[in-house]
Amino acid sequence: MKALITGANGQLGRALAACAPNQIELVGLTSAMLDIADEAAVEAAFIAHAPDLVINAAAYTKVDAAEAMSEHADRVNHIGVAHLARAAQHRAARLVHLSTDFVFDGMASQPYRPDAPTAPRNVYGATKLAGEAAAGGDALIIRTSWLYSAYGNNFVATMLRLMRERPVLRVVDDQIGSPTSAASLASAIWQLGQTDTVGIMHYSDSGVASWYDFAVAIMEEALAIGLLDRAVEIVPIPSSAYPTPARRPNFSVLDKSDTIEALGHAPPHWRASLRDVLEAIKTDG
Repeated sequence: MKALITGANGQLGRALAACAPNQIELVGLTSAMLDIADEAAVEAAFIAHAPDLVINAAAYTKVDAAEAMSEHADRVNHIGVAHLARAAQHRAARLVHLSTDFVFDGMASQPYRPDAPTAPRNVYGATKLAGEAAAGGDALIIRTSWLYSAYGNNFVATMLRLMRERPVLRVVDDQIGSPTSAASLASAIWQLGQTDTVGIMHYSDSGVASWYDFAVAIMEEALAIGLLDRAVEIVPIPSSAYPTPARRPNFSVLDKSDTIEALGHAPPHWRASLRDVLEAIKTDG
């Protein structure tokens, strides 16, 4: 099987390449190599590589910037997906598209099932929801949440930097979700992508946390392996004390029961995945 990964330079793209099955002939195209919003470029990529499987890890993920850059966010998160879906359908290729917990409003009190009503609170979530529709009924759409890895810009990298720079951090404690390692997600994508599963599925690491909980865990685990040399004070604050251009969902835990059944196992707990990522950061310097 020949698989093409878009957004291959991102944290998920790198994780997908790192754990690709041996039988996969892999083509990774970075955003600089393929602008998925350029329909002619997408057609040329499909002609050149003739993939059987396309995993779309390309996305505009700057949530706050998207509020002022809505056309650019829509170009990547929506229009680009439509180009990929059309090209895949014409060539009988399988499309796996990644989406987000931000398609929900965060007002629920129990995990969101894939068929739960959507109501994005910000431009990023709205463009990702439009991308889901553009992917079409023949695609596998995997929603995930709070993604991070040993590479790139993410919450873990930001917290480690700030913990080295400051004695006190203030972190929101009223937004609840499930931190998800890109490596964990990538493994699930490969497993599901090689089946004939279509429609919407949810995947995140097991367990729930607030951003405050996540920050505390990052500090504790980093101290335990010597990635930090001192503890800092972490103060919980409400979202109202840290206003951002984009409104975030307060509760974005995803119901993964269908995915667990399809995979045959539950995802690792987010804290176990965090230890693995921090070890990778330490090893890679």
